[in-house]
Amino acid sequence: MATKNETQPDKTEQAAAEGDEGAAPAKRKFSLKLILMAVGGLVVLGGLGGGYFLFFGGHHEAEAAAANQIKPPVFIDMPDVLVNLSNSGGGDRTQYLKVKVVLEVPDQAVSAQIQPVMPRLMDTFQTYLRELRPTDLDGSAGLYRLKEELTRRVNAAIAPNRINAVLFKEIVVQ
Repeated sequence: MATKNETQPDKTEQAAAEGDEGAAPAKRKFSLKLILMAVGGLVVLGGLGGGYFLFFGGHHEAEAAAANQIKPPVFIDMPDVLVNLSNSGGGDRTQYLKVKVVLEVPDQAVSAQIQPVMPRLMDTFQTYLRELRPTDLDGSAGLYRLKEELTRRVNAAIAPNRINAVLFKEIVVQ
């Protein structure tokens, strides 16, 4: 008599036989799914890139046009300033500083707002310049520090408005 195990094929053998036959279609489905997912991802990325270009691409042209239309600065002549310099060395000789200054402002509106406070600016200039020593003005570094300090003081005096720079027309130390 044959035992039950001998007459019926083993279930593991059947599963292995079916797995070999079923493995080929499963691989095709998996690779087809993979291809569809990759194509779908590329379509989405392409759509996002195209949308970005269409949305942000036009702004570059507008920015370039705005950059080409730069407004020229406005210059305000300040009255000449003549002060005697601080003499900390105890020498007998008094030295004088004569400065002609121009303020560079961004537009005409700021210029109109600076005119009423011109006495305050002149007071600020004279107060600061009288405390300078002749050695403070030595070399280009000294003039650069003077320019930056005057710009800072003018901006503090006319706040919230701002100037672009203090420009020297003439500097004479006698």
